[in-house]
Amino acid sequence: MLKDTHAFAVKGTPVNRAANMCRATKASRATNIIRISLGLLLSALMLGGLNVSAQAQDSPTQSAQTQDTQVQGAQITSSSDQQAAAQVLDLLNQYSSDADWDKYFALYRKDGIFIGTDASERWGMAEFENYSRPTKGWRYNLTERHLIQHGDVILFDELLNSPAYGVSRGTGTLLKTDGYWKIAQYHLSFPIPNEIAKQITTEIKAANKQ
Repeated sequence: MLKDTHAFAVKGTPVNRAANMCRATKASRATNIIRISLGLLLSALMLGGLNVSAQAQDSPTQSAQTQDTQVQGAQITSSSDQQAAAQVLDLLNQYSSDADWDKYFALYRKDGIFIGTDASERWGMAEFENYSRPTKGWRYNLTERHLIQHGDVILFDELLNSPAYGVSRGTGTLLKTDGYWKIAQYHLSFPIPNEIAKQITTEIKAANKQ
């Protein structure tokens, strides 16, 4: 029986052979379709993985570039602010030398303070104007200057040379006011060399007793 069945399968009728060939062709096509689909799926997964990897690699670089730009922008702003503040102080010395009091006092805030060389000279703008306007001005030539910025505040100290008094020092504060740097406080003093400090302070004490 097994031999006869085997013979029938091999020697089957033409109809059976055609049916077997058709089924084999369909199975082959189905297998090919499955293989193609799997290939496309794997390709898509691989491309997706590459894109994710590329994005992961790009992100730190993009963040660093943004950070660098922000840092560079801050440095440029700081430099620009300090240049503008230095110009205000240069104009202050120019206008005082020219006795151009309208322009001179426009560089100060309205609530600004001027501290002079005498211990009693702590003036608001009204008092300082009353002192300054009757005079012919004063001249101080810049020798050295330092600026330190903290946001909208700039601290400064400068060494000046006065034809009348020699070496002088100006210190103070500028505040950014309505987009412009304005002087909030200016303190003028005479630096005393250490070698003669006691001599000078002794004279000051004696003058204060009179």
